[in-house]
Amino acid sequence: MPKAYEEIADDLRRAIRTGEPEPGARLPSEAELARHYGRSVPTVQNALRLLSAEGLIDRRHGSGTFVRRPRTRAIRDNTRHQWEKDRARMPEAARAATGATEHETGLVLDDLVFFTRYRELRAPGALADAFGVPEGTALLERTYRTRYSAETAPFSLVSSYLVRDMIAANPALLDESREPWPGGTHHQLHTVGIEVGRVEERFTARPPTPEEARELDLPAGTSVILLRKTSYDIRDRVVDITAVTLPGDRTELLFTTHLERW
Repeated sequence: MPKAYEEIADDLRRAIRTGEPEPGARLPSEAELARHYGRSVPTVQNALRLLSAEGLIDRRHGSGTFVRRPRTRAIRDNTRHQWEKDRARMPEAARAATGATEHETGLVLDDLVFFTRYRELRAPGALADAFGVPEGTALLERTYRTRYSAETAPFSLVSSYLVRDMIAANPALLDESREPWPGGTHHQLHTVGIEVGRVEERFTARPPTPEEARELDLPAGTSVILLRKTSYDIRDRVVDITAVTLPGDRTELLFTTHLERW
């Protein structure tokens, strides 16, 4: 038999999911909800804690409880890599028309706000081993944050690493002001004669750090999905390593495997 707070949570959950109250609306106070349901304030508080953990409401100290606005979902499909590679040799106008974020969210370029920061660093042991280069080799670290203009949190937290000498033949690749780059990393590597031959992705999940929870504006109890993507060229050389932190409340991973006919 469900507990009293679960029954209250079920009723509020149904109402929120049917759009009454609307996203952004303020819920009645805890005392008002207690009178409405004929229960104690602590019972109502337990119900609200449950809904907050599910990401359905925001409880703001001193302001009240609000229906959480649903975030734009991103569907990360494993066919994206071929889609990105196919675009690498397209004319600039075609490459500039859309990018990976638009592909995953259904948004258009004008909907998005981009932030990019480049910096050079010396390869620490783990990255040096992954690239197969000596420790201390110069790397280019690229940090990306892309968000929907109507929202405050980015879709993901991205750090990408390239061996500096591998791309230095094209000085534009060292210039963060050129971002967002039409065609992304595939086209950038193409400008220095590198063709990506395969991409390896590893996924794990864990609770977020306080910094990740704050930057991604995660509901309480939401996990993050960690993606480590390693790109190899057609000579089987590691050419890009990317670490992506994805919010578990609005990211869907879609894997389609085509099987050969018998």
